[in-house]
Amino acid sequence: MGAEPANQAADWKTLRGDVEGIADVAAERGRSFVEAARSHATNYIDQRKGDAARSVTDLATSVRESSKTFEAQPNIRAFFDSAADGLEHLGTSIEERSFSEFYEDAEAFARRAPVAVAVATFLTGFVVARFIKSTSAAPLNSTHPTSHRL
Repeated sequence: MGAEPANQAADWKTLRGDVEGIADVAAERGRSFVEAARSHATNYIDQRKGDAARSVTDLATSVRESSKTFEAQPNIRAFFDSAADGLEHLGTSIEERSFSEFYEDAEAFARRAPVAVAVATFLTGFVVARFIKSTSAAPLNSTHPTSHRL
C-alpha cells in the first residue's frame, strides 16, 4: 500500500513536468507568432506609407482651401494655414521615415503634450466635418418653404 502513493506522486511530477514543457513550447510559439505578426504589420504599413503621405498632403490642401473662407478673419486664416503647413510637414515625414520611428515620435509627443494632441484631434474633426458638409449633396426638399426654419 505504501508504494501506491509514491507511484501517484511520481505520476503527478511527470504530468506536471509534461504540462510545464507544453506551456513553455506554447509560450515560445506565441512569442514567435506575435513577433511575426508585428513584423508583418510593420512591413505592410511601411509599404503603404506613400498612400498615407499622399492622404495627409491632400488633407493639408483641403485645410488650406478651407482657410480661404476666412478672408475677413486673418487670425483664423493664419491658424488654418499653419495647420496646413504642419500637415504638409507630417506628409513629408511619413514618406521619409519608417513606421517605427514615426510611431515612437508620435507616442513621445503625446506624452509631452497631451493637450496639444487633444486640440489637434478636435481641429481635425472640425475640418473634416466642414469638408464633409461642403461636399455633401443638397437636401432633397431644399425648395420646401419650411426647410429654412432652423
